[in-house]
Amino acid sequence: MIQQIYPSATHSYSYELNKDMHFAAAHSIPSADAGKCAQIHGHTYFANVTIAGDELDASGFLVNFALIKRLIHDRFDHTYLNDDNEHFHAQSAEYFPTTEVVARTIYEITQNYLDQLANKPRCVQVFLRETPTSYVIYRPKKTVQLLAAKQVQDEAAAPDA
Repeated sequence: MIQQIYPSATHSYSYELNKDMHFAAAHSIPSADAGKCAQIHGHTYFANVTIAGDELDASGFLVNFALIKRLIHDRFDHTYLNDDNEHFHAQSAEYFPTTEVVARTIYEITQNYLDQLANKPRCVQVFLRETPTSYVIYRPKKTVQLLAAKQVQDEAAAPDA
């Protein structure tokens, strides 16, 4: 894989990991305004997921790189994205399988997994390249990150039942 340099997400965590991966997938954008992209076509997507946190797990990892790859690569590689009705559908542009929505979906899948971990790492950025000249960066709103951090603090401060 070619070494890439990505725009950095600003955060105050001690650790940051970046997992690069690629996956081949087809899609079509169900909109007349999509032009040629309304036709079924495919890409070799290149993704970078940035995860940050302050605590390592029992193995000394922030998150195991292999687990992140399984979450994303195994789910999307060699698929027709439009068939993933859990994340994409034609009823709303917010759920069309555009690169923007796929990047947000990768964030949501990743963060849902991270929320189950005791060390509570955060996905702070998803970089998704669709073509050699076109990419999207998805970063969750700061308010979402702050609310999640507060929830972790509240859970840590709560007395054991």
